[in-house]
Amino acid sequence: MQYTAPAGTADFATDKAALLAHLRRLDEQLAKLPPKTRRALGEAQAAQALLDEGRSARAGFLRAHAGAVYDSLTANRTQFVRVDQLCAAAAEAYPGLVPDAAALARDSGIPQGDKDGLEVDQGIFLSQVLAHPVAGAHLCHAMLLPRRDSLEHLKEFNKKGEIEFPGARLSRQGKASVLTMRNPRYLNAEDEGTMAGMEIATDLALLDPATEVCVLRGDVVRHTKHAGRRIFGAGINLTHLYQGKIRFLWYLIRDLGMVNKFYRGLAKPEVSPEEDSIEKLWIAAVEGFAIGGHCQILLTMDQVIATREAYMTLPARKEGIIPGAANLRLPRHVGDRVARQAILAERRIDCASPEGRLICDHIVAPEAMDFEVGRLVKHITGSGLVSAAGNRRALRISEEPLESFRRYMAVYAREQAHCHFSPALIANLELHWNAASRRG
Repeated sequence: MQYTAPAGTADFATDKAALLAHLRRLDEQLAKLPPKTRRALGEAQAAQALLDEGRSARAGFLRAHAGAVYDSLTANRTQFVRVDQLCAAAAEAYPGLVPDAAALARDSGIPQGDKDGLEVDQGIFLSQVLAHPVAGAHLCHAMLLPRRDSLEHLKEFNKKGEIEFPGARLSRQGKASVLTMRNPRYLNAEDEGTMAGMEIATDLALLDPATEVCVLRGDVVRHTKHAGRRIFGAGINLTHLYQGKIRFLWYLIRDLGMVNKFYRGLAKPEVSPEEDSIEKLWIAAVEGFAIGGHCQILLTMDQVIATREAYMTLPARKEGIIPGAANLRLPRHVGDRVARQAILAERRIDCASPEGRLICDHIVAPEAMDFEVGRLVKHITGSGLVSAAGNRRALRISEEPLESFRRYMAVYAREQAHCHFSPALIANLELHWNAASRRG
């Protein structure tokens, strides 16, 4: 059965009622079809048509009313709501606009290739919110605030000077807060199990009143080939991605939250992040390699130390996804051509190469890393850091205003949602990663 999308009237209440009724009819038809893995060709085509029609209707409604929807979910922008909470609130207030908790739970244990991609609707929703100048800026602000659970852990860290979370360890070492990324079984890869801990530790490192600079490095790993070595990180956990254990919102929470906090510091609720923020300089210590998301992180750092054999790659093409904000940030480091080669053709960038030195400030022997980290911390903090935050803000005004980041993330939210559920992603992981035979 075919349903015609409701025509927009420019009246919010009228359009909302018409959209939700339309989506309810589409969902009823989709529910009559077998699960994706058991559909015949005609049923698969019918399911895709229903999904496409719903996505088109949602996008049309949100292009006209994203600002009103966002205001209704944030008490006219008097409340800061993180992206996951925003989607949950939208699912309740606008049934069918984004998948609800029950729909997400049904999909949670399913391999990525067996899902219908209901979370694409979250990408459409967040893309249109971020595309709205006022709502999008407010959402970026919300994601730069310290997490509520970070504030709950601050007293413990201030007292002990060290704290551990799944995926991260934070310790105070002299004037430095040292954040160690930890996922030893997976070469310190990022996944659902590491994300919250890493962002909380990032918040605490920036909030710690006893330190002046932050250091980021990878922990010792257990992987057979690299056992006993420190590795900066292998990017997203591709095994978990293939197995459907990484939700779409993971990308948005990561890049609007933790990664943007490396670059912009912590926001304050009463003022724009561009005007004032809680900031410290960040030093990255790269050992082994920085692949994918870990290479993306380096583009936010103030100083990068790398061992002379270390390298960086952005293998997003082989993975079938967009490499975070690297498309926005890498060209200003290495130029457009090298950036295109790295993103579109998996060009490896050795840290000690001329191109690598455009990202890495100091190249050292592996055995000299600890000494160099200590030397650089002492050098940076030796004369005080009165102007550090101000200089960081001033640099960002010209290189990446918050408005530019917001517009980029609006495109990223939409495109990454489609990539995350593309058949090409599954094919790429099976071809390049042998994902079907790996254990979680």
